Amino acid sequence: MSLRPKPKPPGRLSQALTRLLMKRATIVAVEPLAPGFRLITLEGPALAGVNWTPGQKIQIAMGSAFVARTYTPMAWDGSAGRTQLLGYAHGDGPGSAWLQALEAGAECDIFGPRPSLDVAGLAGPVAVFGDETSMGLAHALAAGDGARTLSCAFEVGDVENAKAVAIRLGLSDAVLFKRSPDDAHLEAMAAVLASQVATGASFVLTGRAGAIQKLRQGLKLHEVSSGRIATKAYWAPGKVGLD
Repeated sequence: MSLRPKPKPPGRLSQALTRLLMKRATIVAVEPLAPGFRLITLEGPALAGVNWTPGQKIQIAMGSAFVARTYTPMAWDGSAGRTQLLGYAHGDGPGSAWLQALEAGAECDIFGPRPSLDVAGLAGPVAVFGDETSMGLAHALAAGDGARTLSCAFEVGDVENAKAVAIRLGLSDAVLFKRSPDDAHLEAMAAVLASQVATGASFVLTGRAGAIQKLRQGLKLHEVSSGRIATKAYWAPGKVGLD
């Protein structure tokens, strides 16, 4: 017999906030792409007529309006009331548990979309640097402007798994770097980044907070203006609440 305590039902305040602020959606498809990765399609009348731009975020309640996890939609069809996102489970928190247990037919509550990463003003080619949590954003940017040159480089835990996901998302040219405990791989990523400075590229740095900090320092050494850099930390070891 399991001794795991049952989750507490949401309180009255949480229920009131959910009804007032959040959109109800149904999970209509869950496609496993590789271990840890799931491509999720959500639909619902509340998702129709929504204005969304690549880089914006949504927050999904994990059983309570006060416990939510943030995701970057890959696409949003306002006429059909449908959105799609890539989920990656890289820990033992509520978000990973939700992803691993998720099945088609389940319902969830969504807050957003809301501003998160402003990429609208970036000029020239775009270089996206990040990790597994950045792949959905890269897909959204590539699909949002087919005329713009987009290159991607990701630090990942498993290169083969990440490669399969990148191909599925149309990012087959992405350069993948095996994550090392001492962050030695960031030197190689910084070298790729430096090679693109002279092309007039703009840079989008997302994913792990520590990696973003180091890569941004490298851009400063190459005198890249802040107007050519957009950053957003999605997560940091031992921390919650980053979005």
